[in-house]
Amino acid sequence: MLKRNKEVSIVIISHKSKKKVLNLLKNISNDFKIIIIENSSDKSIESELSKHKKNLQIIFSENNGYGSAINLARTYVATKYFFVLNPDMQKIDDKLISFFYESAKELNDNFGALGPRFENVSEKSHRQSDINEKYGQIESISGSAMFFCTTVFDKNGGFDENFFLYFEETDYCFRSNKNNFKIYQVNSQKVYHAIGTSVEITSEEDLNKLKNLYAWHFIWSKFYYFKKHYGFLISMLYFLPILFRTNIKIIYFRILSEHKKMKKYKIRNDALLSSIKGEKSYKRINNF
Repeated sequence: MLKRNKEVSIVIISHKSKKKVLNLLKNISNDFKIIIIENSSDKSIESELSKHKKNLQIIFSENNGYGSAINLARTYVATKYFFVLNPDMQKIDDKLISFFYESAKELNDNFGALGPRFENVSEKSHRQSDINEKYGQIESISGSAMFFCTTVFDKNGGFDENFFLYFEETDYCFRSNKNNFKIYQVNSQKVYHAIGTSVEITSEEDLNKLKNLYAWHFIWSKFYYFKKHYGFLISMLYFLPILFRTNIKIIYFRILSEHKKMKKYKIRNDALLSSIKGEKSYKRINNF
């Protein structure tokens, strides 16, 4: 077995994503330790995956969010490094994992997290580092593919489990930078993220519920992140105009009887007020 296979664990966070997990794993060798956190009670994933991978461990967990699942996975990691991957990542193979392993060695493990370069995103929607730099220092990388040195991950305190969705990786990277463990993008390693959802949806109703869930948590998490790092007063100064515009739109679409658009802004308003009041990120798909 190659040394990299002994020192790198692959972590995948799944929520009813069996087909996508299988697709992700097809180009990763059996010698890597693979840890899957399944945030659902879908036991069928166990029998399906065990046919394809021998060195694999599946942990079933209540869905407490992406960051919480990564923290849980960390308790099962016994290797020097671990690579967290979203099920809808593409172009992940042994060669790419090896490059990240060698990069970690070259950086003497002095980093908070490493991430690949994404091929299918615009600079406006997804900030990336200077492509001409081998290791481009950047404030934050995408949570869909993060390579960690396990001891540094622990020194940074892992992920803040108050986030259910969104900004958990931004928060981790912010704290890591403060601890002088810089965040880097490995620009030669290019991947494709099938942006949308890694959850396998079977109905239009469930898809709409999922979109509402994402919208709610995005606003909740954004305010919580601002409050955590910049204080309540500055956060309120930033978000009060947003709160005002949101309520104006609710009234406007109510007058026009455009209930679908009105609901969209009511969800945003509810999320922002919930976060301002200091409530937990309680919304789940069944609440919509």
